[in-house]
Amino acid sequence: MYVAIDFGISNTDLAISDEGKIVFHTTPSQSSGINAGTLKNILKKHEIDISNINKIGVTGGKSSDLDDELDKVKIIKINEIDAIGLGAKKLYSIGEESALVVSAGTGTACVHVQGNNFNHLGGIAVGGGMLEGLGSLLFKNSNGLEINEFANSGSRAELDLLIGDVVNKIGNLSPDITAVNFGQAKSSSADTMENTAAALCNMVGEVIGTVAYLNALLVGSDKACFIGRTSYLSEITDGINQRLELAGIKGQYNDDREYGNVIGVLESIETNSERYKT
Repeated sequence: MYVAIDFGISNTDLAISDEGKIVFHTTPSQSSGINAGTLKNILKKHEIDISNINKIGVTGGKSSDLDDELDKVKIIKINEIDAIGLGAKKLYSIGEESALVVSAGTGTACVHVQGNNFNHLGGIAVGGGMLEGLGSLLFKNSNGLEINEFANSGSRAELDLLIGDVVNKIGNLSPDITAVNFGQAKSSSADTMENTAAALCNMVGEVIGTVAYLNALLVGSDKACFIGRTSYLSEITDGINQRLELAGIKGQYNDDREYGNVIGVLESIETNSERYKT
C-alpha cells in the first residue's frame, strides 16, 4: 500500500493505492501545523493500518519539516512543483512536448512541463481563496460553490463595463469582452448579490486566464492543462476560457484535476522517482 498526502492551504488530499486500486479522500486543512501526530490522525480517520503501508509521500504546506520515517515507514517529501508536474503528466498524458500546467486552487501557479523537467514560471494570489475571502466580506458567505450558484443567476454585464459599451470595435475583440471589471458599479442600481457574484467570479477567471495564456505563449504551447478545484466553478471557468480564446489557447480540464498534486506524489513514490525529493 502507498499513501500520498497533499497539505493544501484549504484542503488536505489523500490518495491510497492498494493492489492497483486508488481511492481519494479530502478533508479541510488544519491550522495547527504538520507533524507525526497529524499523519497518525489522518491515517486513523481513514482506518489505515500503518503496518500495511510501504511508503508515505507528502507535499505542500510545511510537510518538509516531517521526520523521514513514521513508525519505521519511510516518508518521501516531494517538491510541490514536481508534484504538480508529475500529476499533470499522468492526468493529461503529457509526453516530451512543451506543456503549460495551471494549478488553480486557493492561489494560482503556472508550471512548465517538458519531459521530466518541471519549471515554476510564477504564480498569483488570485484564486479560490480570494473568491471565498471577498465572498465573506460581500455576501457573508465564504462557500465557493454557493457563490458560483449566485453568479449563475446573475449578470456581470450589469456591473462590468464591456468593450461594446465603450467603442464600436477594437480589432477582433468581441463586444462582450470586459473593458473594466466592475466599471459600472458606481452608477448601477443593479448591484444585487447575484450580479456582484457574477462579476466577481468572472474577474477571478479573467485574471487566471490571462496569466495562463501569457505563460502558454511563453512556453510555446497551444493549451493550458488545469489542476486544482477552482476550475470546477463554472462561472470562473467561463472567464478563464474567454481569456484563453483571445490568444487561441485551449483549456484542458480532466475530471480528476482536483487531485492533481496528490496524484503526482503517488506517481513519484510508486515509481521510486527519488529525484523529486525535497
